[in-house]
Amino acid sequence: MQQPVTILGSTGSIGVSTLDVLARHPDRYSVFAITANSQVELLAEQCVTHKPQFAVMRDEQAAERLAAELRQKNCETEVLSGEAGLVAVAEHQDTQVVMAAIVGAAGLAPTLAAAEAGKKVLLANKESLVMAGDLFMQAVKGNGATLLPIDSEHNAIFQCLPERFQGLEHNGIRKILLTGSGGPFRTTPLAELPGMTPDQACAHPNWSMGRKISVDSATMMNKGLEFIEACWLFNASPDQIEVVVHPQSVIHSMVEYVDGSVLAQMGNPDMRTPIAHALAWPERIESGVASLDLIATARLDFEGPDFERFPGLRLAIESARAGGIMPAVLNAANEVAVDAFLNEQLRFDQIPVVIEQVLAQTTQVEPSSLAVVKDADAAARQKANALVASFGV
Repeated sequence: MQQPVTILGSTGSIGVSTLDVLARHPDRYSVFAITANSQVELLAEQCVTHKPQFAVMRDEQAAERLAAELRQKNCETEVLSGEAGLVAVAEHQDTQVVMAAIVGAAGLAPTLAAAEAGKKVLLANKESLVMAGDLFMQAVKGNGATLLPIDSEHNAIFQCLPERFQGLEHNGIRKILLTGSGGPFRTTPLAELPGMTPDQACAHPNWSMGRKISVDSATMMNKGLEFIEACWLFNASPDQIEVVVHPQSVIHSMVEYVDGSVLAQMGNPDMRTPIAHALAWPERIESGVASLDLIATARLDFEGPDFERFPGLRLAIESARAGGIMPAVLNAANEVAVDAFLNEQLRFDQIPVVIEQVLAQTTQVEPSSLAVVKDADAAARQKANALVASFGV
């Protein structure tokens, strides 16, 4: 019997990889719903190929264009739109597996809806935990949802934990070692960073990702967001997580135990591995990823993070320690700053400057409801946009 799967963000790199894995196992899985922000042509192609019951465009005009195109192709997929459409397919009674792969704050509401509906949530939208970690984890526990991490690092940590994980101390764990490649600018002279272009920032040495996440990798803000996410996923304090720069991206993360053992999960840098792991968990299925050739890999290097080179990582760790609304503010300011950089309205080195100033202008509150989180997100974006305009690049 096939399991119907909803993919929130099917046109992004995670979504495309998920469809690839699903297509390898047509006897096990079917595609129930797919969603996109504005990529009408690609979503239409996916509808024709995978024949989902629903397709959702976040943008309503794009939804109208998609519906017209599907009629021309005689495709019977029903088209929905807006955040309401995203929430509807995430919590729909006819799907039990939801891949949450929408990038950024836009993914929070539908991902939270999936958790509240008790789904098996495959979490690639780290912003759900960065922005509203306590609310999200309460929804998971209170509604019997299953939460499985998709980020390669968190999936690696999950694989290195005991089957009956009850918290770091209860399982004799000393710390989590969260690895990151250091991105394309790991060895670039600091004096050259202000002149780096969007295309240079998006040229990741190991991973194929969307432009926003690629820039986050170049600033190591992506690792900072993952640091915050790991605190919530594994009920760990910031002091129990250490960031390790590992340029080859072969070891995806590690867990150190009190007896001196360090367990690592290794593999080629291909997101289909964690996707297949989470889809089939606790079983294993073919992902399409080639075997890791350790002889060809030859060497594995490790170093500590350079906070002068990567101030965004420092800001994220500080926000994790501060708690409250600060991680949500950090995320909102970063999204605005990265978008401005990609549109050549901000220099690369000014991204963390905007974030730090927005954090400094924010009064701490507790994110006691989704409304509080959304208000803080909106306020942070307003401050960030004003700062971007003041730089006048």
